[in-house]
Amino acid sequence: MDFRKLNASTNTISRDINVMSEEVGNVYEMVTIIAKRANQINVEIKSEIEKKLQDFGGSSDNIEEVFENREQIEISRYFEKLPKPTLFATQEFIEDKIYYRNPLKDKLS
Repeated sequence: MDFRKLNASTNTISRDINVMSEEVGNVYEMVTIIAKRANQINVEIKSEIEKKLQDFGGSSDNIEEVFENREQIEISRYFEKLPKPTLFATQEFIEDKIYYRNPLKDKLS
């Protein structure tokens, strides 16, 4: 997932949840959709940072190497500055980029 392409704000924005939930029809269902997508994004971010930091892991780390490893620090700072997964998921929901379905509603139809 390319996080730079998402236009998510790093700050919290007040939003009218009634307007956001009009498409789904239920505020709680909308929150559930956003929460599940935020968990998926969180897992993707964690696996990506672990993959990038794996290159730096070694059994022969001494104190000098830990303090001098600037690349690892820069990678960590980049991921710390990213918006939270809930902000990514909310932005995706607003831009209608999340596919969701409710199996219970599908059975009733």
